[in-house]
Amino acid sequence: MGKKNEILLSIDGIINLLLGFVLLLFPFGIAKFIGIPESESSFYPTILGAVIFGIGLSLIIERYGYKSQIRGLGLAGAITINLFGSFILIVWLIIDPFNIPLRGYIILWSLALLVLVVGITEIIAKSWRY
Repeated sequence: MGKKNEILLSIDGIINLLLGFVLLLFPFGIAKFIGIPESESSFYPTILGAVIFGIGLSLIIERYGYKSQIRGLGLAGAITINLFGSFILIVWLIIDPFNIPLRGYIILWSLALLVLVVGITEIIAKSWRY
């Protein structure tokens, strides 16, 4: 695995771990604190957090387990998840604006653009070919 792929896997994995961790904190009022839409039930945001955290762990396993033939989620899968997830979030932000404070919009737009940039960077680097 090339150095650029290791860097991209690490960055993508860390972003997913952080996002997943934040969503796992949803039942503890994190949504209100950072200004993102709240939900009547914390079930779905928590499950989503677990899935995203698992994706992050899979990327880290791919990054560090490569030499010992331990596989996780490769960059092709990460690209798909990043582009689709960021696209859907951007569509939601444009078509159905939330009634949230400015900091919520800043966080959600920043997150959507960060994930989109990571996905595009992975495509430009042709990182799925190793």
